[in-house]
Amino acid sequence: MPRYIAFLRALNVGGHTVKMEDLRGLFGALGFERVETFIASGNVIFETRAGGDAALERKIEAHLQQALGYEVKTFVRSDAEVAAIAAYQPFKPALMKQAVALNVAFLAAALDAGQAHKLQSRFRTGIDEFHAHGRELYWLCRKKQSDSDFSNAVLERALKLRATFRGINTVHKLAAKYPPG
Repeated sequence: MPRYIAFLRALNVGGHTVKMEDLRGLFGALGFERVETFIASGNVIFETRAGGDAALERKIEAHLQQALGYEVKTFVRSDAEVAAIAAYQPFKPALMKQAVALNVAFLAAALDAGQAHKLQSRFRTGIDEFHAHGRELYWLCRKKQSDSDFSNAVLERALKLRATFRGINTVHKLAAKYPPG
């Protein structure tokens, strides 16, 4: 049965706390099987025959909104997609040596040309580098992220889209623990 990973935005931040046991139960109530969570930052692994990332995202979002009383934007990727994201090399090795942090933003759709231009022209700095690839945006930070003016909120406001970030180490761990099969 196909395996997916849901990356949830705004879970266990901003005063919204959900126990992982409860979150697994909410996904199980949707008919998903072999539901697991990975660290308490909104990564849910599940299996279902009901395919289609966009349809799964809408189904999960509607269910979580009803159950929790607030919006939880959801970004679904297959285990094969997560493996490809983890393996992807968005920056040259010399630039990677400068990285203090490398994060991946999960997006609902690929950036359009205007969004990509705005991101690079407005937010690329001596601290921050960006690379868009498919439905992901890679953010390399040369200093502590707290030294950067860039954030998830800044991205969402500037480009009028929703996203959720994960550190590349989390993505690597997910890809290793849940390889395509």
